[in-house]
Amino acid sequence: MCIPDVCADPPSGWRKLRNIVQWTPFFQTYKKQRYPWVQLAGHQGNFKAGPDQGTILKKLCTKEEKCFKILMRDVLRPYVPEFRGVVGGDDGDCEYLQLQDLLSDFISPCVMDCKIGVRTYLEEELAKAKEKPKLRKDMYEKMCQIDKCAPTDEEHRLKGVTKPRYMVWRETISSTAMLGFRIEGIRRSDGTSSKDFKTTRTREQIMKAFRDFTDGFPHAIPKYIQRLKAVKATLDSSTFFATHEMIGSSLLFVHDRFNANVWLIDFAKTVSLPENTTTDHNSKWIVGNHEDGYLIGLNNLISIFVTMLEQQPVAVTPPPLITQDATEVEAGREEL
Repeated sequence: MCIPDVCADPPSGWRKLRNIVQWTPFFQTYKKQRYPWVQLAGHQGNFKAGPDQGTILKKLCTKEEKCFKILMRDVLRPYVPEFRGVVGGDDGDCEYLQLQDLLSDFISPCVMDCKIGVRTYLEEELAKAKEKPKLRKDMYEKMCQIDKCAPTDEEHRLKGVTKPRYMVWRETISSTAMLGFRIEGIRRSDGTSSKDFKTTRTREQIMKAFRDFTDGFPHAIPKYIQRLKAVKATLDSSTFFATHEMIGSSLLFVHDRFNANVWLIDFAKTVSLPENTTTDHNSKWIVGNHEDGYLIGLNNLISIFVTMLEQQPVAVTPPPLITQDATEVEAGREEL
């Protein structure tokens, strides 16, 4: 059995950011219908076509499997992909989660993956990185590629940064730290993709990206608002949400010419809270309190989409044209 690296050592958000939006288009054929399925973000090869119509296979992660088993009994079930158990792969070596293909009911959909929360690393990952901190030249170089002024004078002199320093810094360059979410990737209905949102940080930059994403689909914005508000209301009564630290999870936005929807996805780094620990998912994170900022991100998403709806041009219906004949008829009635 193949146990993917996402289980033993879940891939950090930065490694996903490094290879953000690895487009792996392939076609599934069911009943002579052909439609593309796209992996927006994450590790290439983690997904494959499912054995049944409307399903996909995702490499097994025991943490994620445990989450899905709980979610199938939770009030959040309508808002996550349906979990249909664990199946073996064609090669017989790997095992996969069989999940609902959320794109199967859409025609040429636009898809967006937003990573939710004020951080994308677990507290245990940060603690482990602090155990034996050493200077990392590779992380220093990545930091310089994005912002040459980010390293301190001392870090420039040593040409290295420690992993804890890098982990905390990387969340500040996108909207993660400021707004509680970031865009991982966008694919439009025409097949074009946007894959570099590493420095999309401000509310204005996010709104511009969202406008590009929904351009030509005005019905999508109110549907997204409705769905996001329903998600928020359901989270309030969810036992799963109350007892888990939601790290590295995403909201998947999908729309086409007729419909739009949002789902919670990616639970490989979602873990149960330590015993006697509670969070409100809406407070500032301090090491040890396990706050993830999930509701901070969700509330900002709702606020941004509401602002977009308020700024959306209102279609004005022109008054009906009155023909000459109709005018004469009306005049005749008045004479009578």
